[in-house]
Amino acid sequence: MSLLRLTFLGTSAAQPTLHRGLSGLAVKADADLLLFDCGEGSQRQMVRFGTGFTVDVAFFTHFHADHYLGIIGFLRTLGMTGRTEPMHLYGPPPARRLLHQAVHLGLESLAFPVEIHELKDGDVVRRGGYTVQAVGVDHRIHALGYVLAEDERPGRFHLEKARELGVPEGPSFGKLQRGEAVTLPDGRVVKPEDVLGMARPGRRLVISGDTRPCPALVQAAKDADLLVHESTFSDDEQTRAVETRHSTAREAAQVAKEAGAKRLILTHLSSRHDTDPGRLLTQAREAFKGPVEVAFDGLTVELPLRD
Repeated sequence: MSLLRLTFLGTSAAQPTLHRGLSGLAVKADADLLLFDCGEGSQRQMVRFGTGFTVDVAFFTHFHADHYLGIIGFLRTLGMTGRTEPMHLYGPPPARRLLHQAVHLGLESLAFPVEIHELKDGDVVRRGGYTVQAVGVDHRIHALGYVLAEDERPGRFHLEKARELGVPEGPSFGKLQRGEAVTLPDGRVVKPEDVLGMARPGRRLVISGDTRPCPALVQAAKDADLLVHESTFSDDEQTRAVETRHSTAREAAQVAKEAGAKRLILTHLSSRHDTDPGRLLTQAREAFKGPVEVAFDGLTVELPLRD
């Protein structure tokens, strides 16, 4: 997997504002396009920010209305554009019941199959070159965070070593780089470890969904390249955060600090912080010394490969 790019479709909590839409995150993982939540209006944001509609899989963190109602219209738009490929929808209980209702709402049936899967803490969805793991978090209803973990990548290819061993340039180089052994014309077998350096770790993207800070998320975000964490409230709204099972910006930053995450992006902002999230940013930076920013609709972030 070479490309790992995030586009924030909606960054507001509970209700849309003039400047922020409801929760939605598009992730381009090489050839795959994934959705994490699909709040009302997400498909318009996808047009606006140029992500395209070729979504392979949608993952839902939970089923409060502001996180999933957008899938109803989006599926119908896909049907009108002639889609025939299956769509896979994943989420915590009651995903099967609620998403079934969403899929079958209206008089016309969809022209493509939709597969609905319920996930629980620890479940892993295997994709090409990466996995998506569900993490049980602490919200008012069944809720999940997600870890997108890239597979370990082969070490660097040592061209001169391959030449010294007599490996002909061309397809044999590609086979070795993919981890396949090559048999030379004289019968010798060259193994990948003969010409490759140490394996390189894959990237880790962690998405909190709606949650209180919790040990499971800290563990999941260990050494993450990026933690996307909700920060609905500021310090002076701590009581409200506890009551609603949301997080403050400082608490999100503390999760990033304890996990050793490399970078933190705050999202899911209360309308109180809609146009001026400065307090959230200041409070988060007091707790976490790594790079921190507050997401806005249309923010695009590309995660570089690890060395």
